[in-house]
Amino acid sequence: MRAGRGDVPDGIVLVTDRRQAARPIDELVRAAVGGGVRWVLLRERDLPRDERLDLAGRLRAILAEVDGALIVAGPDPLGGDAVHLTAAGPYPPPELGLVGRSCHDPSELTRLTTEDYVTISPVFPTPSKPGYGPPLRPAGLARLVARTRVPVLALGGVGTAQHVEACVAAGAAGVAVMGAVMRAEDPGKLVRDLCAAVGTEASPAASPVSPAPPAPAAPPAASPVSPASPAGRWTR
Repeated sequence: MRAGRGDVPDGIVLVTDRRQAARPIDELVRAAVGGGVRWVLLRERDLPRDERLDLAGRLRAILAEVDGALIVAGPDPLGGDAVHLTAAGPYPPPELGLVGRSCHDPSELTRLTTEDYVTISPVFPTPSKPGYGPPLRPAGLARLVARTRVPVLALGGVGTAQHVEACVAAGAAGVAVMGAVMRAEDPGKLVRDLCAAVGTEASPAASPVSPAPPAPAAPPAASPVSPASPAGRWTR
């Protein structure tokens, strides 16, 4: 796995919740990006659309410094091309560059059509939503991962390196983290620890304040590689 983002979310995906945030969302996202986050899911559904649109623009600007991407919760992409939908709908999904959906059980997974990825939750008990569950635990997560054709992000109560390692071992492409990072005194350090657990830790050169060094020349006998996806776009 890589520190930069791929065509669909992987590694550590930060989910925002300003009500739990220990600092302004912009500052928190910048610190998380410095720690290695390249995907951010904007929630804040209760904000008026104009305020949410403004926040989306500010977060996209932060993520653009590291070729990161913003996903918006709900069917309105707020000027972007990536959304994350609830299990309740809408169906069919909108035709956008990237569409994710929240799922919790096998019946919800059977309704997937053109979605690019899913979150599966709750994996662990979560202080953000007391009583939400029952938690799937890694064994339950693994059973649901085996039933879907698209990449899975584990969600719910993930806050330690051990949680991340267990989710990846269960087959998740990454984890979505909200409360633990929102409440952290040092969100950058926590994110670095979580990224290290999933193998996506950011190098100093990946920091938004440092330009990346030139890539070393490939050795002459290197094996052929598949062509990369077009920059700035997602594939289904």
